Amino acid sequence: MDRAVFGTKEGEILVGHGPFTTTAGPPLSGVAFYRNDFALSKPEPWYQPARVELLKPRKTEALEIDWTEPEVEPFARVFREVSEAITQGLIEKSVPVVTARGRAAKGGPEALLNRLLATPGTLRPYGWIGDHEGFLGATPEVLFRLFDGRIDTMALAGTARSNEAEIFAVDDKEIREHEFVAQSLIDKLTDLGMVRKKEREILDLGKLIHFRTLIEVELYQHELFEKLISRLHPTPALGPLPRTAETMALLQEWRKRLGCPPEFGAPFGLMRDGEFEALVAIRMIGWKENEFVLPSGCGIIQESRLVNEWRELALKRAAVLELLTS
Repeated sequence: MDRAVFGTKEGEILVGHGPFTTTAGPPLSGVAFYRNDFALSKPEPWYQPARVELLKPRKTEALEIDWTEPEVEPFARVFREVSEAITQGLIEKSVPVVTARGRAAKGGPEALLNRLLATPGTLRPYGWIGDHEGFLGATPEVLFRLFDGRIDTMALAGTARSNEAEIFAVDDKEIREHEFVAQSLIDKLTDLGMVRKKEREILDLGKLIHFRTLIEVELYQHELFEKLISRLHPTPALGPLPRTAETMALLQEWRKRLGCPPEFGAPFGLMRDGEFEALVAIRMIGWKENEFVLPSGCGIIQESRLVNEWRELALKRAAVLELLTS
């Protein structure tokens, strides 16, 4: 039976059990999960579970996956195309995604689910478990939370190893990439309400650190969930700048060529007690039958260098493996 997984801001991990009732819009009451792909193409993305419970540990066989790392040449070709588009003034930034692939030598997805119980408070578990396929992850990024006439959101961009925090804090390239994301997000929100931007900070996730800027919006009027999702997804941390139909089509082509799973970077949400929160589906492992995928993305701007971006992609995958499988 299908299951949906969502880590709340209070630290609980809710599991919704099927059979699910799917609808085009959110229900008027109760609990519903929002599940879509990166292109927001699902006609009925709201899933109402038959019942909900808190995740509890269970005995399961440890998961062992034999991974094959992505090849550098396909990424190098896409990197050159992105860089050329930036030089031509077509875009300022885009975010291609490469994917490692593996086959389970031992165990299965239930072991991944158990690992979510040990995730630190800086990460939010989420995912979907179907009969034959699914995905599970723990993300540091919240797309937005809508409650009491207010939106809480964040800009999360710029990545380094934790032991590089001192130099990371003054790295012009990483700061510029982050401020691209923060300012673009603010531009999307200013007509909705009074915006308050907090100071840029460093979010420590163990092996990795990121720049994070928290943003609050006091809404002028009630806004629909779907309108906010369409406006804020994808964030500039995962999407192109500027975001137009043409630049999104370019990004979708690059993602497809590099084998990116469609749910990577998509919004995954929970509506409960009149409050809605959507996470950004990154730091995940997906599967179909016995085949597993591990995607990672990087933001490419004018200052980006191929070797540095390739290293960052590997660093992100290593952090996910340590979190979910070690």
